[in-house]
Amino acid sequence: VQLQASGGGLVQAGGPLRLSCTASGFTLNVYTIGWFHQAPGKEREGVSSISSSGGSTYYVDSVKGRFTISRDHSKNTVYLQMNSLKPEDTAVYYCAATRYFPGLVPGTPYDYWGQGTLVTVSS
Repeated sequence: VQLQASGGGLVQAGGPLRLSCTASGFTLNVYTIGWFHQAPGKEREGVSSISSSGGSTYYVDSVKGRFTISRDHSKNTVYLQMNSLKPEDTAVYYCAATRYFPGLVPGTPYDYWGQGTLVTVSS
């Protein structure tokens, strides 16, 4: 049973990047999936989440209009499309699975966490 975030890398400011969150050994389809990021020296914080049906999404103000979360049930995968990236988006990005929506409130119990993927945005 494993959750894995992938797709990170080095990108120039203003560029796009798409992260993927995939599961092995269980289905993501019954879970709200949240994306979090943790910048160097800072606390981990929620970025976006999507309900189990995909019908509801949530974004923190700093990424609204730039990031889009989506899911493909047939592929057991959740995506985070990140556009117009800024240097301050540089962080390790994690995905996690919870039974609660939007699920980004501190203290929300998460059943699974991915290992993180590094996003570096150069200016």
